[in-house]
Parts: sequence; C-alpha cells; structure tokens
Amino acid sequence: MIESKLSAIGRRQEQYDFIFTGAGCAALSVVMRMIKTGKFADKKILLIDKEPKIKNDRTWCFWEKEDGFFENVVYKKWDKLSFFSDYFSDIMEISPYEYKMIRGIDFYNYCFSEIERNRNIDILYGKIGSIICDREGISIEIDNVTQRFEHATLFNSFFPEQEPDSINSKKDINLLQHFKGWIIETPHAVFDPGKATFMDFRVDQARGTTFAYVLPFSETRALVEYTLFTKDILKYEEYDKELSAYLKEFLKIADYKIIEEEFGVIPMTTRKFDFFTGNGYNIGSAGGQTKASSGYTFQFIQKQSRLITECLLSHDKSLSEIPGTPARFLFYDKVLLDVLYNKRTTGKEVFTALFKKNPPQQVLKFMDNESSFTEELKIISCLPTFPFLKAAFNQF
Repeated sequence: MIESKLSAIGRRQEQYDFIFTGAGCAALSVVMRMIKTGKFADKKILLIDKEPKIKNDRTWCFWEKEDGFFENVVYKKWDKLSFFSDYFSDIMEISPYEYKMIRGIDFYNYCFSEIERNRNIDILYGKIGSIICDREGISIEIDNVTQRFEHATLFNSFFPEQEPDSINSKKDINLLQHFKGWIIETPHAVFDPGKATFMDFRVDQARGTTFAYVLPFSETRALVEYTLFTKDILKYEEYDKELSAYLKEFLKIADYKIIEEEFGVIPMTTRKFDFFTGNGYNIGSAGGQTKASSGYTFQFIQKQSRLITECLLSHDKSLSEIPGTPARFLFYDKVLLDVLYNKRTTGKEVFTALFKKNPPQQVLKFMDNESSFTEELKIISCLPTFPFLKAAFNQF
C-alpha cells in the first residue's frame, strides 16, 4: 500500500521495522531483494523520498558475466567495447563479460510496480530534514514536521555533508565526474549496435581527464556522452559545444535529432564513508558504494544490497559484520585520484596504459574490485612509475 501524505502516517501512528530515507537505486535494490526472498512479508517497510520517481533522470552502466538481479530491465548490452586515444585504439572482445545499460525510468517503474503489490510497504513523499537516532527509535523531520518511529532499523542513502573546515576535509581529495549526454537519432544508419565506445580520449584534454563514450541502441539511435574528471563543472552550453564537435569531428555525423538529454555530477573523493553511523546504516553513494576512481556505482550497490539482505535473513549475523571495501582497493583509488588531482600524469595516459597492456577482462575485473593481489601487481606495473610512486607515498 502506497502512502504519499504525511498526515496519513501520523494519523495511524504506524510503526515500521525498516525505514529507508531516499528511494533511489540503493534503497530500491535492498527492498526488491527483500521482496524476492518472500521472507519479509510480516515486516513493515517505509520508503521516504522528496517526490515520485517519474523521470528518466539517469543511466546506469556496468558489466557482469551472467544475468544479474535486474536483468529484465536491462535496456541494451554489448560484448564489444571500443577504446580510442591518439596512440592506441582497439575493439575489445570482453566475453565472458557483457557491458549493460539500465535506464532510470525502467528501473523505477519495475521496482515501484512490484512494491505496489506488497501491502507491508508504504511510501511517503516529503522533504527530509534532520534525522536523529537513539536507542529506542528514530526521529525524522519531514516537511518541517518531526515524526517518531520506535525500534526501526534505518537505511540512509542521502549523501552526507562534510564540514568544510574539519581536519579530514582538508586532507581529502575531491574531484567531480560531470557529464552531459544526448540520445540522438539519425536519418540514416551510422551506428554499429553490437559495439559500444567505452572511452574515447581523442577529445581535447586541456581541462583535465576528458573522454566521450557512445552507446548505440540501433543503427540510427545512440547515447553520446561527454565526460570530465575535474575540480569544477563547466557552463552548461560548453557541454553542448563539445558534444556537437565530437559528433562532427569523430563520428562524422552532421544530421541528427536530439531525443533526450541527461546531465549528472558524481563525487570522486578520498573521503571515508562509514556503513554504520549514529543515524543508522548508510547505503549507496552515502555508504561508499561509488568507486572513487571511476564513478561506477550500480554493481557495487548490488553487491552491498545482496549482503544486507543475506544478513537480515541470518539469525547469526548482525549488519555490523558486513565487510566494507578491502583497504587495498580504497588505497588504489586514492592514489589514482592523487595522480589526477595533482596532474602528475594524465587520465588519458593512465587508462590507455591499462587497456593497451592488459586484457580488457583483467582491467574490468580490477575496476570491479574483484582481482587478486597478484593480478593487481601486474596491472599496476604497467602504469607510469614515478607519478604513481609519488602519489602512493603522498597517500601513505
């Protein structure tokens, strides 16, 4: 049963076993896994978000070897990826991996249609303010009204603010992955729908690490995106200018129609994110599931969601026992961010070396935090030695 009015919950004095502040990818992934187990029908669940999810507000891309939990909402997938730079280009066969894309609106529609069939789940729409947890329960400010929920477990996916003058914030490296994409349609066949462009570094690098990627849906329709890893975002019209230039210069496309647009900003930071805080359990990007060195998030959310659900089903484990990201992968991410932030070398040179000197499957495995230490040593050995040694020493 879906509730969207604060007064309705207040009037019934409803109590919940699980509360999710934020109803995006992370919260919906946990709730959907809870539903699919069939073991939580006797538990009351509340999702809180500021407004309904009715827009195609984002696209998630990721790779995996087999059908995943959300396979039925995968919009398109590819088994060939192109990589381009000035001194190395390749069409990479990535089997047994497939590169997959899920549209935000398809994901939301699928999840909420399933949630509607579960009468133990409520949804509340309103602006969330302060969240205070104590031993007995949770106080959540929603539309300037404080609601009290006793004995509930809280999962939060709102990205926490950090005090700008704190000791940790002064040590942190903070870059932004920002991007704008167009879904375009052409009057004639120009795309190969069996092959996606993973990274194209032939674009100008004057602003910092910059690349384009192309996800073809058919011979006449594709998502073309312009992406940067820099300290500051651009003026909005600059993304349009660069997208137009990329289509003309590199894809040789002059005649096209823009069907949809998307814009996003993803924090890339060495900041530490805790799974458990005094305000409950942090999930998604708020819980450190955005990979700092690449911005990929979807698969890390799925891994965390699976562990949370398995833990909730177990009578022998507590949520505090869920393992975090292995320390060595956090260190690798910090070192790469240090390299890019301090311009010790270019992102173009780093990613070109990775894909030129290693099988793509090994690079994808490494980027997924699933490689062995031996495999990691081989990958790291192909990177520019001095810039990475200096960055590693700095991060130690």
